[in-house]
Amino acid sequence: MTGFLDHTDDSLLRLANAGQEEAFVELYRRRQTQIYRFALHMSGNTALAEEVTQEVFLSLIRNSETFDAARGSLAAYLHGIARNHMLRILERDRPYVAMEDDTVPSNEDTPLGDLTRSETIESVRQAVLSLPANYREAVVLCDLQEVSYADAAVLLEVPIGTVRSRLSRGRAMLVEKLRVSSTRCIV
Repeated sequence: MTGFLDHTDDSLLRLANAGQEEAFVELYRRRQTQIYRFALHMSGNTALAEEVTQEVFLSLIRNSETFDAARGSLAAYLHGIARNHMLRILERDRPYVAMEDDTVPSNEDTPLGDLTRSETIESVRQAVLSLPANYREAVVLCDLQEVSYADAAVLLEVPIGTVRSRLSRGRAMLVEKLRVSSTRCIV
């Protein structure tokens, strides 16, 4: 598969559509982690993230002709598929999607340090999950997934200015939620 390293995502998709399975495997290898992380940040649930990741690539196999490179990158297209799946799941499972306990790696050498770090990470995760979906999408895409504003705008089907305003509002809501959360812990 090393022969595919110099190929773009678009060319890999064309090769996969022409029947080269190895090209699809390389495309999956390149993009699977990003899609999984997006779904995990949106849902807080590893099983749902795995389900969404699988559905994204199955959708790509079934409907690859709907990808239009003129509208945006293949990565943004895949994130769009993941977003649509996540929105359907979140709507189905409303009002709350439970967080799974993930093992949190820590650089702290003390049990107290580990506990503090774990609690901080969990507070941030809960705060992100508590954001309304449109703000959560902007924060997850731009801040956690490091998707460009332009790609996020294409993915969310909104102007770049809307992405920026949602991101700004989402960040402000996160700060407030974390401030309130830390105040409760001190009291």
